[in-house]
Amino acid sequence: MPTKSSYQNRIEILQGTLDMLILKTLQWGEQHGYGISQMIRANSGDVLQVETGSLYPALHRLERQGWVKAEWKKSESNQRAKYYRITKLGKEQLASDYERWGRMVATIEGIMTAK
Repeated sequence: MPTKSSYQNRIEILQGTLDMLILKTLQWGEQHGYGISQMIRANSGDVLQVETGSLYPALHRLERQGWVKAEWKKSESNQRAKYYRITKLGKEQLASDYERWGRMVATIEGIMTAK
């Protein structure tokens, strides 16, 4: 069982933020689920770790919204894997999410630095 100290550097992802991170990752090119989680982890300096139980429901939700498309292909290891790519609607949603996220960060910063 993980100890409290093993969670010390983990950051919980705010609701809605995971979708934005997935869409951003897919802007760099199509990817399978494991690849998406690894890219998020690597690009966060190993701070953000997306668990399977969160990733795949989010990918299915994004697919239902029409923000990503999925296609079965062979992976680098010759395994069958579902590859996801961002759609035009997904790019529009990402731009909207990013703008809203920027406002949220500025708002929280204003509160935290208020005297």
